[in-house]
Amino acid sequence: MSLRRSLPALVGAVALTLGLPVAASAATPAPTAVMNPCGFYETGSDAFYNHCTGDGSNVVIKVEVAMAPDYESCVGPGRSWLGSASRIQGAHYTGRTC
Repeated sequence: MSLRRSLPALVGAVALTLGLPVAASAATPAPTAVMNPCGFYETGSDAFYNHCTGDGSNVVIKVEVAMAPDYESCVGPGRSWLGSASRIQGAHYTGRTC
């Protein structure tokens, strides 16, 4: 185990032993980020593309479809429903705005 990995564990163990409060890790994602990650993601039944932006831009994504032609779509900020998770295989940003 490297020092980089073991040092935070050691500090945490010492803090717990001494009864000091231990702050939550900054790497823990917010619940909203876990539920709606940026880019393509699926739930149990649906496929989505979440365009995370601070500038309000619209972007072109390529949607990969099972047993059908792929297509491009213009999506705005936030979550866009793409279809059934069993039909949509993926989606990615093409590098263009719309």
